[in-house]
Amino acid sequence: MTALMPRPRAWQRMLSGRRLDLLDPSPDDVAIEDIAHGLARVARWNGQTTGAHAFSVAQHALLVEAIAGALYPDWPLSWRLAALLHDAAEYVIGDLISPFKAAIGLDYKAFEHRLMAAIHARFKLPYPLPDAINAGIKRADRLAAYHEATRLAGFSVDEGSRYFGPVETLPAALTASLHALDAQAANPMQQRFLARFAELTSA
Repeated sequence: MTALMPRPRAWQRMLSGRRLDLLDPSPDDVAIEDIAHGLARVARWNGQTTGAHAFSVAQHALLVEAIAGALYPDWPLSWRLAALLHDAAEYVIGDLISPFKAAIGLDYKAFEHRLMAAIHARFKLPYPLPDAINAGIKRADRLAAYHEATRLAGFSVDEGSRYFGPVETLPAALTASLHALDAQAANPMQQRFLARFAELTSA
């Protein structure tokens, strides 16, 4: 009689000590410290960016939240928090580039949606977000991607416009920081992400 194979492990041990079930994630097993640690060490653009450090998802998330704040200054802090956490699932699943996500198909998206639902529940955000808020975050995400692509990932301006849409006018200080975009080390980005989370949730 053939012995039954043990069920493959479907959970991940986090540095906080939590054990996150990847197939049935619980909000109780989601911690912002784990998210910040993971996102600060996940590279955008498959690591194909200039500089001494990888451009992390944590740095991208901070950029998207800043752009969303400039585009929608009347948003309550909850929607700004949703912008900061828009890629939070990647602390577990990594940052798959869009062409690979398309190749994997719906199973990947279903997994990502379950994880994002748990993250939103943990931080008292609705999931899915209202359509207008989701569209606003996607707009900010697209603008961040344009600047990352053309400043760090080797895209020409024409390519950036073709794949991410035309650049939009933003406040002068934010535009200057985008023009000087440079990938930062993991530990400072982890701390900046946690600090911004604290600011958005302290109220």
